[in-house]
Amino acid sequence: MEIAVIGSDEFTLGFRLAGVRRVFVAGKEDYQEKMQEAMSDSNVGILAVNAEDLRHLPNNYKTKVMDSIQPVVVPVGGDQSDLREKVRRVIGVDLFKAEDE
Repeated sequence: MEIAVIGSDEFTLGFRLAGVRRVFVAGKEDYQEKMQEAMSDSNVGILAVNAEDLRHLPNNYKTKVMDSIQPVVVPVGGDQSDLREKVRRVIGVDLFKAEDE
């Protein structure tokens, strides 16, 4: 399984520099098409997306993407509680939980 990223050239640049090789460059016009391509790639295990770019998807497809287990879609730059819930749901442990909670 690979980590992949989808978004603009600017958004994906940092991931490329970090070594992510599976990159889907998408603009507003073709975002849904590229998302479908990324979601159907069986080699992608984790898909990083810009949280702001998700607004380019229809609500029903956005829900499907965010509920996906294969690949796990991780929004970057959005509300941290979204990431916390996604990690908890996927691995079954709340990594952000403090010891006194």
